[in-house]
Amino acid sequence: MKTIVITGASSGIGYATAKTLAKGNRLILCGRRLDRLQQLQKELEDTTSMILQFDVADKEQVFTAFNNLPNDWKAVDVLINNAGNAHGLSSFQEADISDLDAMIDSNVKGLIYVTKACLPYLQTSTNAHIVNLSSIAGKQAYANGATYCASKWAVEALTKGMRIDFLPLGIKVTSVAPGAVETEFSLVRFKGDETKAANVYKGFEPLTAQDIAENIAFVINQPKHVQVADVTILPKAQGDATNILKL
Repeated sequence: MKTIVITGASSGIGYATAKTLAKGNRLILCGRRLDRLQQLQKELEDTTSMILQFDVADKEQVFTAFNNLPNDWKAVDVLINNAGNAHGLSSFQEADISDLDAMIDSNVKGLIYVTKACLPYLQTSTNAHIVNLSSIAGKQAYANGATYCASKWAVEALTKGMRIDFLPLGIKVTSVAPGAVETEFSLVRFKGDETKAANVYKGFEPLTAQDIAENIAFVINQPKHVQVADVTILPKAQGDATNILKL
């Protein structure tokens, strides 16, 4: 049995990952939306779980939440840094500065805050593992996504640097980089415009949150001596960040 922390557990990939990893593990479900976390906890009624409500971009909230973990939850084995979003799809010169701030704050600072806050607990595990959710955008920049891409390139760099720094600590570090996944991602990016969000996934079969959850489960369930460093997952119809075959 592992004790697993999942950020952004209230929807999308985080939600699917919680459902996938529920059997035989203890889950710390993290997110901003308490009602959704409570609903997820009800759905996982056969799983031992607890809720931490915070915004990953708020350093004080993050450290307060983890510093106040009950003692019997402080032996953490796995941290899944899933929380993060894209905000807007505009050229850099036209982008709203608040959108750019939001992406850096959640995708980069949030990952740093949560990892630093959770690190003392991970060091108590004999098989600790950190999984950082990156993106194909962390490997290939594209037009109108400069800052989102930059935030995910930062995730890639942090993952590689952590893997080196944490060698003496025995902590595995993995980057999971999805391509087009149909979740709330585009709905958030387009600020609730359901038509624009739906159009992103028309004409091809995108990945699902479950597809990513199963890959996360795969990497954390490898033997103790095996460290999967990097996983890039694309739908069959996607060749790279900008080339998708739509019928």
